Formats: sequence, structure tokens, C-alpha cells
Amino acid sequence: MRILVIEDDSALRKIVSTILEEEGYEVDQSADGKEGLFMSQSGMYDLLIIDLMLPGLDGISLIKELHVKGMNVPTLILTAKDSVADKVKGLDVGADDYLVKPFATEEFLARVRSVLRRAGKIGLEGKISYGEIALDTNLMQCSIGENTLKLTKKEYDLLYYLIQNQEKILMRDQIYDRVWGIESDAGESVVDVYIHYLRKKLAPFGYGDIIRTIRGVGYMLTEE
Repeated sequence: MRILVIEDDSALRKIVSTILEEEGYEVDQSADGKEGLFMSQSGMYDLLIIDLMLPGLDGISLIKELHVKGMNVPTLILTAKDSVADKVKGLDVGADDYLVKPFATEEFLARVRSVLRRAGKIGLEGKISYGEIALDTNLMQCSIGENTLKLTKKEYDLLYYLIQNQEKILMRDQIYDRVWGIESDAGESVVDVYIHYLRKKLAPFGYGDIIRTIRGVGYMLTEE
């Protein structure tokens, strides 16, 4: 899971990011609303955590702009504003949940998991599946039926992203940015290499053909 934290309070931003990283999430940070909007549009993130009072562009306007552009990224608002009107306003513009500062770590993590579950990013027990392929996000393990499939970290991340977006066409650069990160110097051809690795490992279980090549575009996980 990759999460973007958009918070101008540097101390709180660091604390929130550390909490998430200790739970196994990959975290990027932004202290500015305009920069946060730009990063949010990359398609890399499973969840946005947004403060309402931001320099450059406030949190409400940021969420509105994302929805205007057709990007429905799961969103959790963190703010000191605790009035009912503020909560209603945040939820009405498209936020998935609203947490008032200060907050307990346990509640924060529970709300993160809740938003991700409702968005279909994780199952009730931290598991996602496609056919008989099941990924346990807590143990970072893959199984097919009763068999355990040994995957490298990048193979697991790639399969996870494909299952998350099953039956959807994913562009090659989109996969690269999400799995390897925009700062990686591996080159986009690494996507094709790891798709080959995954197909080879899935083939003995009858799933070698589920990763379909969309010529000139990218890949799609489908049994069609």
C-alpha cells in the first residue's frame, strides 16, 4: 500500500508517516496543497491523508479538484476543525473519513484500514484475491489453493497491484511508477521483465495466461 500524507505541520507529518511506515505502508509526503494535488494525480496512491488548512491550496479545494478530474482516490481528512459543519463539508466534497487532531494511534490506523477496506484495497483480514490466488498483506505471502507461491518483494508488489486493479488496463509507466517509484533508475523495461517472471511462476498452477498484454499500452489481469 502506498499512501500520500499532505500536511504542512512538519512534526505531525513526520509522526504520521512514521506510524504508517511501521505498519508496512509505503509513504510519500507533501507540505503544500498544490504540490499535493500534483502528486495525487499520479495514480500511484491507494490512500490520501489530507490536512484541511494547507498553504497553496486548502484540503477541501484539493479534494474537489481531484473529483473534477475524475480521480476518486480514497481520502482521510486529518484536521483540528471539529465542528459538525466542518465534518459534513469534508465528507460532502468526497472525503471517505474525517479524524480530528489530536488522535490516538490505534484509532488512526483503524480508520486507515477501514477506508482501504471500503475502497476494496484490502479484504476484511488484510487479504485480497483473484480466483484461487490469495495475497496476505500482513504476512506478505502468496498462495494458490493449498500451495504457497514464493515471490520476491517486487514480484509480490507487482501481483498485488495487478489484483488490486483486476479487469482494468494498466499502462506500463503507471505500473512502473506504482511498483518501482518515480525516483527509480531501473527503467520501464523492468516491468516487462517482471511480468515474465510472474507468468512463469503462475503457469504451473494454470494462471500463466491471466496477465494479458495490451499491445502498445501495458497489461491487464483478466481471465477473459
